[in-house]
Amino acid sequence: MRSRAIALLGRREYSRGELATTLQRKGFEPQAVAEVLSELAGEGLLDDGRYAEALVRQLVARGKGPARIRQAMQEAGIASDRIAAAMEAGPDWGALAAETRQRKFGAGVPRSWPERAKQMRFLQYRGFSGDQITGALGAAEAE
Repeated sequence: MRSRAIALLGRREYSRGELATTLQRKGFEPQAVAEVLSELAGEGLLDDGRYAEALVRQLVARGKGPARIRQAMQEAGIASDRIAAAMEAGPDWGALAAETRQRKFGAGVPRSWPERAKQMRFLQYRGFSGDQITGALGAAEAE
């Protein structure tokens, strides 16, 4: 089982919860899985903090906002203190919202209310807060 866990970690980062679920789905006993994961964590091969930072970088590159990223980390079983640390180390969320809006809709300012609402819904779906969305649309108007 240890070799299976190392092979999985060789492909990509896993959180402790994800790797435990994966190994248990493959038929390994939960007690044995917990022991192997503790060994791997002790050796530095499995680190939820490193996983959280990698996930933030990956989702930021896709234009996801803080709410979506936080949700993805919670689903992966990351502890709330590690989530908070990874989110604090993240980018300027307002600037990311403006960049995401511009990448999707161009530099032009939305002139009509329906177009503005469309852009607001897009950014909200991506996980940005109301203040970040307002800032992104305001930055477009300032240009």
